[in-house]
Amino acid sequence: MSTHAPRLDYFRQSADLSKKYMDFGMAFRMDKGLAVLVDIRASQLNGCAFCLDMHVKQAKMHGERELRLHHVAIWHESPLFTPRERAALAWTELLTHIPAEGVSDAAYAEVSEQFSLEELSELTWRVAAINGWNRMNVAVRNVPGSLDKMFGLEKAGLA
Repeated sequence: MSTHAPRLDYFRQSADLSKKYMDFGMAFRMDKGLAVLVDIRASQLNGCAFCLDMHVKQAKMHGERELRLHHVAIWHESPLFTPRERAALAWTELLTHIPAEGVSDAAYAEVSEQFSLEELSELTWRVAAINGWNRMNVAVRNVPGSLDKMFGLEKAGLA
């Protein structure tokens, strides 16, 4: 575990905004298993140790298989993900690292094959939400596991 202290406590310094962003994050209706895969992949790409730690623990609490958690980073080559999960992971990568030319019609068509318009809208908001959390936690250097008790993540048994 890292020995550095967070630069600031945005839950305390911006309590109202933090609560509203948390409420936004809790409003998603999408499948929890799929949501946590999206959160894990974006957190890997963004180098957010705090969020990666949190979402791996959430995934274990939701019954995700350990091997699949290890394979999220290599999902392109892994046979362990469904076409729907693969589409969500591809969309997550695309929106996390938006190319200079933007989102192609081909990429949109691929993800649209797996998700209804409503589902795709929610998936897109999910990617935006986790990218925001990643940026906050990377900026302030929140320590992985430091809020486990607050979020009930000690139940994952991964400490």
